[in-house]
Amino acid sequence: MRVLRDYQFAQPRDRGASVAIGNFDGVHRGHQHVLGLAKRVGVPLGVVTFEPHPREFFAPDAPAFRLMNAEARASRLEKLGVDLLAELSFDTRLSGLSAEAFVRDVLVGGLGISHAVVGADFCFGKGRKGTAESLRAMGADLGFDVTIAELLEGDAGAVSSTAIRAALSDGRPRDAAAMLGHWHRIAGPVLHGEKRGRELGYPTANMDLEGLHVPKPGVYAVTVEVRDGPHAGQYGGVANLGYRPMFARETPNLETYLFDFSGDLYGTHLSVGLVDYLRGEAKFDSLEALIVQMDADQAAARAALAP
Repeated sequence: MRVLRDYQFAQPRDRGASVAIGNFDGVHRGHQHVLGLAKRVGVPLGVVTFEPHPREFFAPDAPAFRLMNAEARASRLEKLGVDLLAELSFDTRLSGLSAEAFVRDVLVGGLGISHAVVGADFCFGKGRKGTAESLRAMGADLGFDVTIAELLEGDAGAVSSTAIRAALSDGRPRDAAAMLGHWHRIAGPVLHGEKRGRELGYPTANMDLEGLHVPKPGVYAVTVEVRDGPHAGQYGGVANLGYRPMFARETPNLETYLFDFSGDLYGTHLSVGLVDYLRGEAKFDSLEALIVQMDADQAAARAALAP
């Protein structure tokens, strides 16, 4: 998958793509439906999205809300067969473009798209004045087709990033996965921590949650993809997501213990999928009591992940 961060640097090979346009936070089943409509025989499949998310640009001090960072989004889109990811820098210049200028300069002049697919609620351009219907009209004038995708309905209503965040906040990762079409995954590099887990017999891979929506704090059964390095592969595990009340952390993080693993993961990139919520965070009277609980958590996670 080719990643393009400035439409002005598009190459001739990038032109003519059939693209899905949107933020694709979570790359949920609704987004996958849009991608499916964008597939056309003989032309590249593209995604036009933005980094940072426009909400982050306009309200940088608002609480974190994203379901996945740019790395996780790109990885998921590549697995879905996307050939070109136009991950455009959402800055003062881009945010100031009118709807007409965005279509003329970015989609046509820069990327040279042949077809665009957007959701029925799609808005774009300065002041969000552009709509799906106005994009269709502009496409007819400028030489590309537009398909408008209706919102996808699930068992519990419309599939949306908002509904997925609610499920995760409630500790319902399987409900979130039903809407996502995959496990909710947290991706990023393994960071150096305080190494308390190693001292307790449970060495963990520590990951930052900065900028992400924080699911319900607690202990989870997880699947782990080690994406690079000598230990690359798939593993099961158990993870603590939250603040570690035994050790009074002020910021949330994810600490994952990989089953049947021995090795150094510092600096490698992991993708951790939340499968089952096992219990809430708790403070124990002693380290011995904590270890007993960690043993029980490992057994519960292994049972949850068993075929």
